[in-house]
Amino acid sequence: MPSLLSSSLPQMSPLLFSLIFSLMLCAIIADEPPPSPGYYPGSKVSPVSFDQAYRNLWGPQHQKVDQSGSLTIWLDSYSGSGFKSLRSYRSGYFGAAIKLQSGYTAGVNTNIYLSNNQDYPGDHDEVDIEFLGTTPDKQYVLQTNVFVRGSGDRNNVIGREIRFHLWFDPTQDFHNYAILWTPTQIIFLVDDVPIRNYRRKDDETFPERAMYVYGSIWDASPWATENGKYKADYKYEPFIGRYKDFKMKGCSSESSSSCSPPSASPPGYNTLSPEQNDAMEWVQNNYLVYDYCRDPTRDHTLTPEC
Repeated sequence: MPSLLSSSLPQMSPLLFSLIFSLMLCAIIADEPPPSPGYYPGSKVSPVSFDQAYRNLWGPQHQKVDQSGSLTIWLDSYSGSGFKSLRSYRSGYFGAAIKLQSGYTAGVNTNIYLSNNQDYPGDHDEVDIEFLGTTPDKQYVLQTNVFVRGSGDRNNVIGREIRFHLWFDPTQDFHNYAILWTPTQIIFLVDDVPIRNYRRKDDETFPERAMYVYGSIWDASPWATENGKYKADYKYEPFIGRYKDFKMKGCSSESSSSCSPPSASPPGYNTLSPEQNDAMEWVQNNYLVYDYCRDPTRDHTLTPEC
C-alpha cells in the first residue's frame, strides 16, 4: 500500500517533495533550548573578518567573500572548496557562525576544524566539527572528533567520534560553533553551550603540537551519511555552506610561553562550571546519537580514555 503522502501527492516533483519533507522535519525538531550554561566564552572573543584571519586553500572558484566579510563556499560535481588560517595555534577559541543547506545533502561534509596535517603528513593531530549531510526526512548530524598522531587514513586512524543531533534546524539560521582548546581540555560548543569536553588524560591521547584552523565543503560520500548508504547526488548541486562572525583568539606558534587561551569557564573554575556541566548533560541526554566509547565494535585498548 502506498504511503498517505505519496498517494495524496502523486504528481509531486522531487524538489517539492524534498521541500515538504524539510518542513515536516522542522516541525519535528524540538525548539526547547538547553539550560543556560551561565557563561559564554565566545562573548569574550571579538569577531574578525575572513580576510584578516584566513586564506583560500583550494577551490578558489567555489569561494566568495562578500562586503560584510561573510564567506560562502560550495560543492558541485567539479569541485568543493576549503580555507585555512594564516597562523597556527597552540591553544585558543576558534569558531564561526554557520548556516547549512536544506534539502538533499547526503554525502556532503561541511566543517570547521583544527589540524597540522600539512606539517606532519601521516602523523598529524586533528580536532573536528563536521556536519554530515543528510536526506530531507532526517536531521543533520554534527560530528565531533579528536585524533592524535593519526595517519589520516580512515582505515588506520584512531578516531574519537561523538555525534549529535541539534535542538534547532541548522538550515534556518546561523548558529555559532566553536572549539575551545586549552592545555587540559578540548570543549566543543554550540551557541556557547558545551556539548562535549575531551579532557587530557596523558600525552599520548591529547594534541600538543600547533594546529591551523580550517574549514571546507567536500564530498565524503563513502562514509558521511549513514556509513555511506546515501551518496552525494549532484542533481541537487550546488551544495552551499555559509560562514560569518569568525572568532579566533589564542596562543599562536609565535606567542610567548606565558600566553594563555581564553577561559572555558567563569572565574574560580579550572574546568566547566556546574551550570555548564548541566547544560552539556542535557544535550548529551537528549541529542547524542553516537559515542565511540560506547561502541561495542570498537577496540577500546586503542582508546584508553574510554
